Amino acid sequence: MEVTVNIAKELGLLPDEFEMIKKILGRTPNYTELSIFSVMWSEHASYKNSIKWIKTLPRKGDAVLAEAGAENAGLVDIGDGLACAFKIESHNHPCAVEPYQGAATGVGGINRDIFTMGARPIAQLNSLRFGNIKLDRTKWHIKGVVKGIGDYGNAFGVPVVAGEVFFDESYNTNPLVNAMSVGIVEKDMVISAISEGVGNPVFIVGSSTGKDGIHGTTFASADITEDSADDIPSIQVGDPFMEKLLLEASLEVIKTGALVGMQDMGAAGIICSTSEMSEKGGFGMKVDLSKVPLRQQNMEPFEILLSESQERMLIVVKKGREAEVKKVYEKWDLNCVQIAEVTEGDRLEFFWKDEKVADVPAEALVLGGGAPVYDREYKEPAYYNEYKQFDINQVAEPADLKEVAKMLINHPNIASKRWVYQQYDSMVGTRNMTTNFPSAAGVVNLKGTNKALVLTVDCNPRYVKADPMIGTMIAVAEASRNIVCTGGKPLAITNCLNFGNPYKPEIYWQFVNAIKGMSKACEKFGTPVTGGNVSFYNQSTIGGKDEAVHPTPTIGMLGILENKNHHTTLAFKDKGHMIYLIGKSHNDISSSEYLNTYHGVKKSPVPYFNLDEEYKTQQLVLQLIGKNLIQSANDVSDGGLYVTLLESAMPRDLGFDITTDAEIRPDAFLFGEAQGRIVVSVSHAKETQFIDHMVESGVLFTVIGHVTKSEIRVDDVSFGFIADMKQEFDNALEKLIVG
Repeated sequence: MEVTVNIAKELGLLPDEFEMIKKILGRTPNYTELSIFSVMWSEHASYKNSIKWIKTLPRKGDAVLAEAGAENAGLVDIGDGLACAFKIESHNHPCAVEPYQGAATGVGGINRDIFTMGARPIAQLNSLRFGNIKLDRTKWHIKGVVKGIGDYGNAFGVPVVAGEVFFDESYNTNPLVNAMSVGIVEKDMVISAISEGVGNPVFIVGSSTGKDGIHGTTFASADITEDSADDIPSIQVGDPFMEKLLLEASLEVIKTGALVGMQDMGAAGIICSTSEMSEKGGFGMKVDLSKVPLRQQNMEPFEILLSESQERMLIVVKKGREAEVKKVYEKWDLNCVQIAEVTEGDRLEFFWKDEKVADVPAEALVLGGGAPVYDREYKEPAYYNEYKQFDINQVAEPADLKEVAKMLINHPNIASKRWVYQQYDSMVGTRNMTTNFPSAAGVVNLKGTNKALVLTVDCNPRYVKADPMIGTMIAVAEASRNIVCTGGKPLAITNCLNFGNPYKPEIYWQFVNAIKGMSKACEKFGTPVTGGNVSFYNQSTIGGKDEAVHPTPTIGMLGILENKNHHTTLAFKDKGHMIYLIGKSHNDISSSEYLNTYHGVKKSPVPYFNLDEEYKTQQLVLQLIGKNLIQSANDVSDGGLYVTLLESAMPRDLGFDITTDAEIRPDAFLFGEAQGRIVVSVSHAKETQFIDHMVESGVLFTVIGHVTKSEIRVDDVSFGFIADMKQEFDNALEKLIVG
């Protein structure tokens, strides 16, 4: 087949990129070589439209052991000779057209990123976005995604310890499925994704290779259209039991000391693993594709190269120690077949038996090497200033606050996500410390130490749409706030940057400003970015209508609880305990669920936010926890103060009696989402010490009420009893999804 610019275009390459490839090779590429460049230079693999801005994120920190992009996942020193590997990634496009396998393989892929570094995965989190819950398509999406995550994760044997679910019409066609995995490893047992040492053998291990997932990276780098369902062959199929075997075999083979390097075979399959490992080590490879174990007949060489079949790894072995490695994989009944050897130089030579089918330089394929880097145009969208015109005085105060409260606790964005998380195994491994002690963030026991990991995923896309810079700062601040309310110290973040088409200047403006906001907030909280994922093209072209999802820069944050005795839950403990609000209330309902849903006002700015105040408040709460002065802590976020209080009351079937602030509109006080506020409960025995410490800190605080036996009262008006509220809150989502 003669390769032309039109064929290159069909494979997702720009005309200029086709000319670049010809220049790199010194000739016209053959079809296999063009396919290699098309997947490796796709947005999904090369980050060509985002890397310029990603490089501006703060990446250095005292605890950081592997900077962003250096390895398969971020690596942070957590003391006691241990390191934590963690990362979040998207599987959005696969889930849009095949929710079950799309979500399942997303979980499998992110876990492999962790254990290829030698770390055992001990916790999973996820951040899910779906469309209007009344639509059958949305119900199909959420049922498939949740079952896919549950079936794969439960069988693999890693607990889900935290997450979030959000519904908005912008995700009707294009749901977002972001999966995060966290693992621990002894610092001296970390393995790198590198290839080096001329003559060292290279093995493919794990599952056999099929035709699933071919050109999956290209599929992930295009808008969703009415024809996207035709791309079902691009969706991989997962086998969690095979992945469990691969995990155990991989951790065992690392202990032999026979490995040079190990790389997960995820996006773009063999070509991605061979090129990234080779470029990192500064060597080449000679690969015989005819030796790759296949599960389908008559596969073309380019199909073998690009297949994204799951549960596979590439390992480079020290020459002479092949038998030790094979013995381990044979024990676990897994393929372990030599397909290549390391060569001098940086050429990747691919053969089908004796015929050379491709010859490309590794450096030219990868991020930071020869892959193109673009500086896209961006401009402020017209809606940005339109949102700022919002005036709270034009919104009538509701006659019945109880009606608003009832609406909120039954709204899918606010109501309990019990229907979702009950499908996940949250207790396997016996490390989850929040199963019976609900906290603002997930807490995972580091057995044999007095420490625990504290984990969360956060982003309110409505805020980011209103103001990408401040909205993303809020996402980082809320993640930090959740960790602090649990007693943890924030350490580092991973991110999953979900946006529309980067070639649209208004979309790229959202992306650039989100990066700027993330940088500023991460520097303030001392949480460097250790890695993550960019997912562009979350843009649907259906029925002639072109719509992007809300910009959704999901923040996955890792914190450390230095003393497990300081694990603080969100639950009120006893009747009579006093309830305090730390931070200032504002006459603000901007971008709140209350304004969006109850009043139907979709255009408003971000809620109140002050980064310096936020940081100071969080440091104060850590001091209060360290001095054992508070009984519980829960941050004010989605749904406002009322929902925060309800979340704290429900675990022990307690109520609350509060008084609103006379200087603030009652609806703003109860349901506004002004940032930087934390609700704490204080016992009578500690109240004097608490007040003294608060006065000394200079941070604004107010007593708003006390914990009751079961009734909920606001300004001496009964809103009902906790048992009834809990019944509605726990079952609302299931009723909306399954009836």
